[in-house]
Order: sequence, then C-alpha cells, then structure tokens
Amino acid sequence: MFKAPFKTTLIATALVFSGLTVAAETFEIEHLPLVKNSGNITVSPDGSTSAYTLSNPRDMVVGDEDGTADTHLYVMSSKGKVKNQIVRFIGNKGSVSALHFSADSETLFFKTKREDDENTSLYSISLNGGEAKKRFEYETSIGDYAVSKDGKTLFFVAREKDTTNDLKKKGFKAYVYEEEKRLASLWAIALDDDTAKAEKLFTQGHISNFELSPKGNQIVVASAPTNLIDDYYMQRDLHVIDTETGEVSATVVIPGKLGTFEFSEDGKQIAILAGTDIHDTSTGVLMIADTASGELRQLTKDKLQHIVDIDWLGKDILAIAHRGVESAAVLYKKDGDVKRTYKTPQDIVLRSADVGDGEIRVVADSASHPRAIFSMTKSKTTKLTNHNAWLSDVELAKQSTFSFKARDGRNIEGLLMQPSGDVPAGGWPLILAVHGGPEAHYSDGWLTGYSTAGQYAIADGYAVYYPNYRGSTGRGVAFAKEHQNDYAGAEFNDLIDGVDALAEAGVINRDRVGITGASYGGYASMWGATALTEHFAAAVAFVGISNQVSKFGTSDIPNEMHLVHSLKWPWEDNWMRLIERSPIFHAGKAKTPILILHGENDTRVHPSQSMELFRSIKVRTETPVRLVFYPGEGHGNRKAAAQYDYSLRLMRWMDTYLNADATVKTPMPEFDLGMADRLKKDDEAAEEDGE
Repeated sequence: MFKAPFKTTLIATALVFSGLTVAAETFEIEHLPLVKNSGNITVSPDGSTSAYTLSNPRDMVVGDEDGTADTHLYVMSSKGKVKNQIVRFIGNKGSVSALHFSADSETLFFKTKREDDENTSLYSISLNGGEAKKRFEYETSIGDYAVSKDGKTLFFVAREKDTTNDLKKKGFKAYVYEEEKRLASLWAIALDDDTAKAEKLFTQGHISNFELSPKGNQIVVASAPTNLIDDYYMQRDLHVIDTETGEVSATVVIPGKLGTFEFSEDGKQIAILAGTDIHDTSTGVLMIADTASGELRQLTKDKLQHIVDIDWLGKDILAIAHRGVESAAVLYKKDGDVKRTYKTPQDIVLRSADVGDGEIRVVADSASHPRAIFSMTKSKTTKLTNHNAWLSDVELAKQSTFSFKARDGRNIEGLLMQPSGDVPAGGWPLILAVHGGPEAHYSDGWLTGYSTAGQYAIADGYAVYYPNYRGSTGRGVAFAKEHQNDYAGAEFNDLIDGVDALAEAGVINRDRVGITGASYGGYASMWGATALTEHFAAAVAFVGISNQVSKFGTSDIPNEMHLVHSLKWPWEDNWMRLIERSPIFHAGKAKTPILILHGENDTRVHPSQSMELFRSIKVRTETPVRLVFYPGEGHGNRKAAAQYDYSLRLMRWMDTYLNADATVKTPMPEFDLGMADRLKKDDEAAEEDGE
C-alpha cells in the first residue's frame, strides 16, 4: 500500500495554484506541508479590523530548509466599503505571535525575533502601511505583554538575564536539577524612551501571563510558586494589582488548573476558565471572580461540555463550548444563565473567538478544511478566509460519528474516516488513532496531521478511527475523571470495545488492526502491543509511557500525575499495582510488531520510557521492535524533517504489518527511507515545473 512521492503530485499541485482544472487526486503525505492553519485571531477595539496569523510549514519535499512552521501576519477589514478584504502584512520567515491592537485601533503590536535580534522582541506595524518597527527588546525574550491605553507604557513578563554565560563559555556548564532561581516577573517600562529602565511591578512567584484592565488601572496576574511546569499546571492563582504601585488588592484562589482569563469592560469582574477542583483534569469550566474581593463563582460546573475559549461581549460572556465531537458558541449572563446560542454550521468545529465593538470573529475548521477565520452574528456564521483552496481538487474521505456501547454499558463516541465506495470483503484494515492526555478529545473537524494519519491513510486504503475514550474532555468533568486511579483499565478497554463494534458493523477487518498515538496515546499503543497484543497486528507508539513507576521519577509533572490521574502516590498505591499497569510488565506477551519513536529532549515523558520497552521486548521475545530517536525534538516533533520522517515511518510500518499476508515473522522494513533519492526526485520535479 505504501506510495512513494511522484512528480505528478507536485505537477497537480502547481496546476491547482495556477488556476487550471485538474482531475481530483488523493491526499498524500507530501500534501501535509501545504496545509495552512489560521489562528491567533484578534479584533480591534473599534471593530473595524481583524488580524490573524497563518501557519506556513516548511516543505522538505521542495527543498525548504528544515525548521518549524513560519507564521505570517494577515489583516482583514471588518467594516467600511471594502469589507473583509484580506492583506498579508508580514510574510517572511520566522514566527509572528501575540497580536494586540493599540487602543485607537490604528497600530498592531506583535512579537517576533528577527535576524538582528538577540531575543524575542516587541514590534508594531501601522494599519496604514509601512514597515514593521521594533519597539522594545529586553535582555531576555519577553513573554506576555500589554501596552497602556495612552501607548506610553509597556507591561511585560520576562526573566532577568543569566549572568553565568561567561562561565559556561569556559566549560562550567553544570546545573542543579529543578533549582532554577530566575523566576519571571512582571515589568513596566516607558515605551519608545531609550533612556528608560524596566522596573519590576510584581514579583510574587513565577509569572506566566496577565491581563490589563480596559481602564488601565488594574492588572490581573497569574502566578505559580516556582517556575516548574508542574506548578504551572497545578498551583497558579490570580492576583489583582494596581498598575501604578503593584500592590495586591485581591487574590483569586483557583480551585484546580487555570486556563484563560479576561477582565470585564468595567474592570469589576474577571471571566475565568479553570478546573472545578484540584482533581479536575482540565480547564473547561467557566467561572467569574470579583476584582475587589477575589470571590469566585463557578457557572458551568455540571454542564456536559468543555469550554475552550471565552471573551466578553458587552456585559455577557461569549464561550466556545465543545460538546462531544461537536461545538457551540454560547452567550452566558454573569449569573450563568444562557442568553443565546449562536447559529453555526453543523459541519464546523469552533476553536477560539475574539470580540471588538460587537464584531465577532472565530477560528474554526471542518472535516474538509483546516482552521480558517469566520464572522459570527446572531443568525449566521460566514467563512471569510480560504488559504487552502487547493483542497478543492483533492478527493477527501468523508468523516462521521461512530458511537458504541462499552462492555459496562457506557456510551463512547468517536470519529470514523473510511475510503469511499463499498467496503471490501472482510472489511477495511484499521488504524486506531488514540489521543493523548487523556484530558483531550477529538472534534469533528480537520483530523489529518503528521502523527494522526487521516486522509493520507485513507488514500492508501485504510479506515481510521478516533475514539474519545473515558477520560476524554468534551463531556463534562465527571466523564473526564472516569479514568482516574485506573491506569489502562476501563479507559483502554474502551479502545478494544470500539474496534469490536466496528468489526461487528462490518466496517473493518478485525485481523488487520493497527494502533497508534502519542504521549498517553503512546501509552495506549504500548499497552495494545503488550497486554492487549491479541487485538492488534501492528503498533506505532510515540513519546509513550512504558513504566508508571519510573515515569513518576523522570517526568516534569509528578504532581499533575498524582492529582488528576493516579490520585495516589506510588508508595500509597502499591508499587506492584503500578508495575502491572505498565507495558514493560507484559512485554513477554508481545506478539504485535511495534515501532517506537521518541524525541531525545522530551522532559514530559522521558526518552528512557521508550528505551525500557524496547529493551524488554527485545530480550524477551522475537517480535519485531524498532526504536527511533529524533535529536532536538521534545514531546512531539516540531521541525519539518522530523515530521516528514515520522509520517513515512508510521505508514510504512502499518503497510508492512497490516498487509493481508503479514505475520509476526514478517521482517521489519528497512530503516533507510531512501530520503536522499526521495528529495532529489522531488527537486527535479519542481525544476521541471519551473518552481
């Protein structure tokens, strides 16, 4: 089934962009770099203009340099004679992020790092045109920021400079684990004053982000006790401070994890997304806090949904809520009552929203297009951008919701993609794509990515199923907690029950099922290849967990692991029970050929987790097992070459072991992907097309 890239792919793509009509082609791995996603939408205070970023992935196939995706800046008119006209303001290599309009709506601020910059700095560009101008560079990269209403003061988050660089140049590079003393503070400085010096405004703990009130007299700061990622997840609270003095007027104690937060227009209240308690796995509950007293009220605690974004709309709160695999835009009153549910197309998934003077812009995607910008009113939602017009000439598989009853009667849902046409005799071979977290969920939108297969697997004759097993978000807090204190129990039984249901429905071939996933999905894939090996003919595990005991000792989130997953410390829970819920314990049973992949710099799930499973299977069985490391990558591949390599290996492993004639004795595919010849052929094709 595996397909090598052909010149026709590039030729067809070139014809699509030239406006000529070509016959529909299927989606291939080589199309992935063409997929562009809109994001970071922001609307000017007067509602006249919107700005957003667009990802522009590097394309190794056509000879781009390796690196992360570039992000370009686009501006769109919201009002006036030429409404919704789109102009690309910045399109060079590099990342543009953190978009903010000035109070008068005439200037757009953003962060970037250009060739002459030592650190990520603040830039601005006039909406009337002209070049972007650097406005401020600190001694370290700036994080969150805000510009005062009069444009004279910049507030920003940053750490102080590391003064040991000279010693490091001499070879003294030793460091103490988890004892970094340089915490991020909130600073203030006069903007555009070369003589001004930054002054610390707030230094309690490690500052992650903040919001400036509309009147500019208050700031709400999110602070954790230390700079450890574990404290960022589990220990952040909010502090309301005076912008002149930095004195704290109120503290909002967050009961669990903290998400986004926004000041009301009068500055008297803060809308917050957070976890309902310390054991809540995510930040999907809408809350509201009083800025004078810090009193906090939970508004949507028991709703069967997960709110992913909020913004104030007048005196009410606009919320983007995910409900199962679908989404809704809901306007809540400050007492939690629903004022309005907006009319949105059923085939899109809303991701985020921003409001300016009544104008609402949202980011949304669907099964047929990646993330794009939409306008939203009470009566309709309209798509405004189409940066992936080439997809109209590609044959895309249909996507549908497939629900089933788990063995204990629990209703579980997921999303099914399958090739067009009649199901072949015996059913399609299946790739089961398991999401991570498990505090995450699949929505009925664009699901194709470098590690999630989707359309390019369908083009090779596979069905792909994306289950929202128990522990997933999107169905309320209680459902998201159902996996707790039961590693690899009912949550992974749901995966088997879903596969069985697909087989019973006549959709898939039960003997030709592969499993893949990253992080917690990697754990599921490792578990599927060992403890549940009789159910899977192939497995591809990415940054997965193989040993729950050593994972606790090597991860950077032990408290999060304890509070929202295991609910007990290892020494409280019985060490042996944790070992028995670890794939290494079952490695001797493994009959499923497994490809294991990991970023060498992963701190969330240490690379040793993959090494442990590789070694355990290698010495205890004759089952095919391969371990691939990605230097410079962490908990997921960010650079183009590593992503391309991953996609090719994923499909080649599935092609080898989900083949109708494959057995556990089938030799592993060659490690060499023939990348040099592959890139050379595509370079030649590009030259022939005049690119």
